[in-house]
Amino acid sequence: MIRARTLTDARQQAHSNAELNWWIFMRISGLILMFLVLGHIYMTFIQVSEADATFDAVVFKLQNPAWKFYDWMILLLAMLHGANGARYSIEDYVRSRPNRAWVKGIFYTVCAVIFLLGTVGLFSI
Repeated sequence: MIRARTLTDARQQAHSNAELNWWIFMRISGLILMFLVLGHIYMTFIQVSEADATFDAVVFKLQNPAWKFYDWMILLLAMLHGANGARYSIEDYVRSRPNRAWVKGIFYTVCAVIFLLGTVGLFSI
C-alpha cells in the first residue's frame, strides 16, 4: 500500500504498476466525484424549487440519456473509489491471508451487486 502525498514518493513506494495506478485513480476520481456530486446537488436541489422536485420531475429528467450517463458516472466512480478505499482498510485490518481473500471476495461481490442494481434501476426508468 502506498502512503505517499506526491507522485514522486508514490512511484518510489509502489510495489507494482497496478498499485501506483490505483493511487493515481484515487486522487483523480476523488476530484471528479467532488465536481459531479456538487453539480448534481446544484441541479437537483438549488436550480429546481422544492415544489417542483417530484417523482415525475425526476423521471422526466432521466428520460434524457445525458442525465442517465451523468448519474451513472457518479455511481461508477463512487463504487470504484469506495471499494478501493475499503480494500486498503481490509488489507490493514485483516491479517490472515485466507481470511483476507474471503473478506475481499464477499465485499467485491456485494459491491458488484449494488452496482448492478443501481445500473438497472437507473436505466430501467
